[in-house]
Amino acid sequence: MLRRQFLGSVSAAALGPLAAPRIAQAEAASVLRFVPFVDLSLLDPIATTATPTRNHAFLVFDTLYGLDGHFQPQPQMVDGHVVEDDGRRWTLKLRDGLRFHDGSAVRARDCVASIRRWAVRDSFGQALMVATDELSAVDDRNILFRLKKPFPLLPAALAKASPSICAIMPERLASTDPAKQVSEMVGSGPFRFLADQHMAGARAAYARFDGYVPRPGSGPSGTAGAKVAHFERVEWTTMPDVSAASSALQAGEVDWWETPSPDLASMLKRDRNLRVEVKDRQGLTPILRFNCIQPPFDNVALRRAVLGAASQADFMQAYSSDPGTWHVKLGMFCPGTPMASDVGFDRLFGETNLTAARKAVKDAGYKGEKVAFMLPMDHPVSAPLGQVGIDLFKRIGLNVEVQAVDSGTMFQRRNSRETVEKGGWSVFPSMVSGLNILDPAVTSVARGNGLNGWYGWPESPEAERLRNAWLDERDPAQQKHLAEQIQAQAWSDASFIPTGQIFQPMAWRRTIDGVLDGFVKFWNVRRI
Repeated sequence: MLRRQFLGSVSAAALGPLAAPRIAQAEAASVLRFVPFVDLSLLDPIATTATPTRNHAFLVFDTLYGLDGHFQPQPQMVDGHVVEDDGRRWTLKLRDGLRFHDGSAVRARDCVASIRRWAVRDSFGQALMVATDELSAVDDRNILFRLKKPFPLLPAALAKASPSICAIMPERLASTDPAKQVSEMVGSGPFRFLADQHMAGARAAYARFDGYVPRPGSGPSGTAGAKVAHFERVEWTTMPDVSAASSALQAGEVDWWETPSPDLASMLKRDRNLRVEVKDRQGLTPILRFNCIQPPFDNVALRRAVLGAASQADFMQAYSSDPGTWHVKLGMFCPGTPMASDVGFDRLFGETNLTAARKAVKDAGYKGEKVAFMLPMDHPVSAPLGQVGIDLFKRIGLNVEVQAVDSGTMFQRRNSRETVEKGGWSVFPSMVSGLNILDPAVTSVARGNGLNGWYGWPESPEAERLRNAWLDERDPAQQKHLAEQIQAQAWSDASFIPTGQIFQPMAWRRTIDGVLDGFVKFWNVRRI
């Protein structure tokens, strides 16, 4: 007899006829079983920008402001704010009843420490702190920003939803070096992280935090509004084998699969027990990111040569043969949003001219240096698109060494600034959410702030000057003009290659209701 069957029979004998099935049904009804895109290998949302970590963070942590469905900041942990002194003094007041998972009250000093830790790593946070003369806790409920100059985007900065969030945690944890992982996952969000049940590469689990007080007066919208946890428990199970994930969903062994591949999504749509929909209309942008501080891509002329050789259509066709699932001619900013433009497209992303590309590589002074290409083999999008990049690099004359890794290893190794010979890297594929590229305030990949920036660390004083001008500009027409200049400068800096925009569906059983638009969120979801 199987162990599971034996235990079930013992329970039935002890509790009476039909007791075990009833208990099992009750337990199943209170548990949401979820299959993430890739494994949750890193937990601290400040120390990494990995997407699974962002999704995990919104379970565990709350934010002072949230972004509603129209990407407008709304008070979340704060009751509201008072702005004085011509926009140079902001006082944020915390809501009543906020508590951390360890039982302690959320205080303004916890928030101040959390903001400071987040701002060291986040590009929008860095801009906010440059404008800040004083950040302090007036008392337990009031946070003071005294600014050097008006910064109307303050709520938007604190509401930023991707790739990193201003996660509020106890001061004792927020005092941790931002480059290091915090020792505990203690937030004030709707779910508690169950550290003793986490196994990297396999599973993660969360329990509903009964001390969480949803924001009153509004329904859920984006990352704002009331976050009501209807499940007692959320379980993540990592399934790198997409066939296994598909079978588990169809069999009812799991409730929700974050991102089925396009070919499997078509098959799953025919199952009347399932819903398959694109919930995130901002999509995702797969990119290839260069290491701009190590040879050979510390040579901007070489980066430009490779950028000029890239065909977005070639990359997107490797993702899916269905052009309805992707979009090309993608620039620095999310298509369909106010800052998007086609600047530079007349000479970029068309069909690859191999002869011209090889000549451009040679003219850039490339001497055959090794290109260490990190390829996350367990990533269902980055792996095939990375293969397209590897093939392109080889065809235009680069000496590519493919370094096959898993996503967790890549997320950690991309921190390294060592040379290739000492374990460093030259390029890696990544995924950028549409939320990450809404405008110059939130984007990290188009920054030029060197070693203070996102992995790859390009330095471009002109990119920074244009971004600062955009942050100071209030006229929408002038902001649009500056965004076009920022895009032109990004093509000149060539710190990464945008390979297109993809629209990934989610799949869940029809017994689950309340799945919100945008990236995966676990509040509002219930079993029916």
